[in-house]
Amino acid sequence: MFEGSFVATVTPMKDGELDEASLRGLLRMHLAAGTAGIVPAGCTGEAATLTPNERSRLIDVCLEETDGSIPVIPGTGSNSTRETVRLTKQAAEAGASGALIITPYYNKPSPEGQYRHYKAVAEAVDIPIVLYNVPGRTGLNMLPETVARLSEIENIVAIKEAAGSVDQVSAIRELCDITILSGDDPLTLPMMSVGASGVVSVAANVLPSVVSEMVRSYPSDPARAVQLHREVRFLSKALFVETNPAPVKYAMAELGLISSGELRPPLAEITEESRKIMAPAVSRMRELLQA
Repeated sequence: MFEGSFVATVTPMKDGELDEASLRGLLRMHLAAGTAGIVPAGCTGEAATLTPNERSRLIDVCLEETDGSIPVIPGTGSNSTRETVRLTKQAAEAGASGALIITPYYNKPSPEGQYRHYKAVAEAVDIPIVLYNVPGRTGLNMLPETVARLSEIENIVAIKEAAGSVDQVSAIRELCDITILSGDDPLTLPMMSVGASGVVSVAANVLPSVVSEMVRSYPSDPARAVQLHREVRFLSKALFVETNPAPVKYAMAELGLISSGELRPPLAEITEESRKIMAPAVSRMRELLQA
């Protein structure tokens, strides 16, 4: 299940509300483009500022539109174990294929605290759990030894690794056989070279076919994968010129993929200077989409 190009979907918004029409359009695009799975309500999906009803509706729409054809693995993590259990149970009851659970932020738990947190969630549901290590968001790096220990729990099956370190992926792979997905678009191919199976991608919001082909082609046609990696790396620099998902939402609105680049406060639209920096990448995205 956890192999290939998964998209960390943006949450389209219009006039302060969930833009279901744009969301459904994006989901249909991903089904046509060969995206391996949908990951809503993560960092890119602005989960921290979604209301409980919005989060539930977002997951429901993803499940309705994909209709079981590809996995839907929503983000259900928080910095509270009780709340994470509640959100994960809710996703499981809705029919989600699994749950992506971020390392508890702000609290900065010890390795033992992290282990107990994930163990409690895994024991509360019977769907697969994907760990999510993103120190840039949480202020805490989950050690490979903790990942290996958690991998012994039956339904903890994968990790989205976004520490920005190929060496960390190597260390995890040496300690256990948990499925590893890149959480950094520019590092997807380097991570696959040392044992990752794919990516949970921001760039795939804009260019799902390119990211999907890059991941699929690596085992049989590495030269083609490298060519696409260079494209993704160039574009990803633009997509992170400011805090994600502000740049990718701007690009998607410019390309007509969503009706608006609207963000939920406290996030704000990107600056005029950032728009100028992004301009060459947005032009290239348009060319690739029209090819």
